[in-house]
Amino acid sequence: MIKRTNEIKQLQKLFEESHNRLVYVYGTRRSEKEELIRQFLAGKRFFYYCARNSSEEEQLRALSAQIEQQYGIKLQKNSYDECFTRIKSGDSSKLVVVIDEFDRIAKKDPDFFTSIVNLKNRKLYPGPVMIVLLSSSLTWSRRDMEKTIGASLEAIDLQTHLEELSFLDIVRTFPDYSVKESVQLYGIIGGVPAYLYHWDANKTIKQNVCDLILRSGGALHDEAEDTIAAELRELAVYDTILSAMAGGNEKLNDLYRKTGYSRAKISVYLKNLSAFDIVEKVNSFETGGWDNAKKGVYRINHHLVDFWFTFVYPHLSESVIMEPENFYDLYVAPNLDHYLRPYFVGVCNEYLSLMNRVGKVPIKIERMGTWVGKEGTIDIIGQDAVRDNVVGICNWEEEELSFARYQKLLEDMKSARIHAKTIYLFSARSFDIKLKALEHQPESIVVLVDMNEL
Repeated sequence: MIKRTNEIKQLQKLFEESHNRLVYVYGTRRSEKEELIRQFLAGKRFFYYCARNSSEEEQLRALSAQIEQQYGIKLQKNSYDECFTRIKSGDSSKLVVVIDEFDRIAKKDPDFFTSIVNLKNRKLYPGPVMIVLLSSSLTWSRRDMEKTIGASLEAIDLQTHLEELSFLDIVRTFPDYSVKESVQLYGIIGGVPAYLYHWDANKTIKQNVCDLILRSGGALHDEAEDTIAAELRELAVYDTILSAMAGGNEKLNDLYRKTGYSRAKISVYLKNLSAFDIVEKVNSFETGGWDNAKKGVYRINHHLVDFWFTFVYPHLSESVIMEPENFYDLYVAPNLDHYLRPYFVGVCNEYLSLMNRVGKVPIKIERMGTWVGKEGTIDIIGQDAVRDNVVGICNWEEEELSFARYQKLLEDMKSARIHAKTIYLFSARSFDIKLKALEHQPESIVVLVDMNEL
């Protein structure tokens, strides 16, 4: 079982406080928020209601009916205030009230949140209570919630976004996988809990991809398209843009030339995709070499969507007519290492963040990022409060990280106009013998990190 330990600890801490608390938890429909809340509710007195997609009247009827059934009572006033007056824990213990898919109510009936605030402020149920509101809508949570609820938003004590699990979480979940296999898994489906439940650690990467993604009827076969369709419309436009991005068109002008859509239209759709965590705008780390940086770069940051539009969407007909294993060998295997490179950079970034957290980096990193130059890229830059830096480059594809690649990094650092206290060279395979010698020279600032150390 995948357990969100940090989030459960957060909720438990608020539950143990003497005051009533109101919490808002949101994530994608595959974030497994229901499993999180089941684990949190274990051993507690609670009332749980999952909101429907329905009219205001039907919603209130459904909630009232559930309260009547659970508590063996009859409601008279047909109001949310009455509903929350009649719930109870049955003893002096704190009651947890969970409203799942809260946005389905709030966006149609703003008065509902007023009753929630009244409940928190002991104007309804007199006993101690913790209220947890859940939502699977990222776009509503980020764009519409504040204007829907207004100033009452201040009543929420904690807002938590259920992000994807980290690479370290994946390593812990699949302890028998090698680091290479874990990177491959991470690059293909990411840290989405619902996807990880389907992944079979007893099968190879190829077997899992064939069974889950490539085979018709596989658990994740339609997931990329379903993810986009969950909150977005005009799928033909989104698919066209995502296909162009997966093909290497990262800038607005590139997408304009590839798709034929206007720049204004593309900007709107990219904004929508960003709000739904499908696409991200890569802001180059700010250095003195801003003139040499590439600006306005967009990338797909949802791993499964990226995999689908990189490998399957361009060959959709073949994916239907061919056996999954043959399709994998022909279209996926030859290009998988190139595809995984940016995800290996993410893994190295996470490793350096962990080392920074335990004080094993020569500076106290306060911000990290990537410098995307017009002629080259610095995969990792970490900077402290006084603008001292560490930098890093990551080799996934090549048999060894070459001395020439290190020299290119030094050139890119000049273009970026930065110096470094330490230079980290990450490699999935090996290192040039010159780099090994360089690391052991007196006062060397070069540190070699083998993938198996991650």
